[in-house]
Amino acid sequence: MAAPKKYPDELRERAVRVYRESEPKPVIRRLAEQLNVHPEALRNWIRQDEADQGERADRPTTDMIAENRRLKRENAELQRVNEVLRAASAYFASEIDSTRRTS
Repeated sequence: MAAPKKYPDELRERAVRVYRESEPKPVIRRLAEQLNVHPEALRNWIRQDEADQGERADRPTTDMIAENRRLKRENAELQRVNEVLRAASAYFASEIDSTRRTS
């Protein structure tokens, strides 16, 4: 389970909007101080927003990250199901084999 978010989504959205709408672009460190957030957090929020807007290709979009998480969970569940099926198959194969030997 993911750790709780340190900053509310509203603050994140507002911070990114302030950065994007400012001209000239503010220094991230100063804007972060004004908003009382860590500069690296703000920098990452801005980068993620740029990826979501199609302005960056060096990181996945938020939708891609969510899809990857969903697929990882689905994959883990399918692997668990396969393990159960393998175990059941081995059990029934040994039962059939032992039945044939005693007949």
